[in-house]
Amino acid sequence: MGESLGTVISVRGAAQRAVEPDSAVLTCGITSTRPAKPDALKAAADALNHLRDALDVLGGVPLTAETGRSMLTWSAHSARTYIEREFQAKTGRHEPTGQVVASVELNLAVRDFGLLERLGAVLAAHEDLHVFHVAWLVDDDNPTWPAVRAEAIRAAVQQARHYAAALGGSLSRIEQLADAGLLGEIHEIRPVRTAAAAHGLAGGDSGDVPSLDPVPQTIAAAIDARFIADAMSIDDT
Repeated sequence: MGESLGTVISVRGAAQRAVEPDSAVLTCGITSTRPAKPDALKAAADALNHLRDALDVLGGVPLTAETGRSMLTWSAHSARTYIEREFQAKTGRHEPTGQVVASVELNLAVRDFGLLERLGAVLAAHEDLHVFHVAWLVDDDNPTWPAVRAEAIRAAVQQARHYAAALGGSLSRIEQLADAGLLGEIHEIRPVRTAAAAHGLAGGDSGDVPSLDPVPQTIAAAIDARFIADAMSIDDT
């Protein structure tokens, strides 16, 4: 028999860190209700134009491929109309009210958190606008990512060394390294980024404007690695 080349040790390494977010994305909607569809659409368009003007004062620009990393961007990405219905106790059904609702969905992305207070005041001042969700995001090229991935590699090396030492041996070299799940049947731990949600900032007559405070995000990395250890025998343990 030929000489043994060593023992293969397969492990997973994982690491995570808390970092400050790079941007906030606000999912918003404008709704207008009128007796006729053209009037509802016009009211929604007017409300959107007023919001755009207010965002322009803050330095906001429409979202394009070139403006994606501007300090404040907006995108009105869908619009629809529908007949308003209300539940009627007499019939037990949702019946038309005779009104038509026009709605516009838009996203606001903020990268300059110094604008958050002023932006909150703008949004609260618009009667027809509501904020449904706020997500705090970390960029794919955030400088912390390489550090977290390096920590995941170090964790894998340490774990493999523990296994080798438990068998009375030591690591000789690394054979393979890959993102978690790419080396076979190791239970997968997906790299994650968390996004904290917030609700509120509905337009209307409000004295105090709710504040938006950047929420630290947890970013994580996981890798699979295979190492070669000195040839070992179970009889030696």
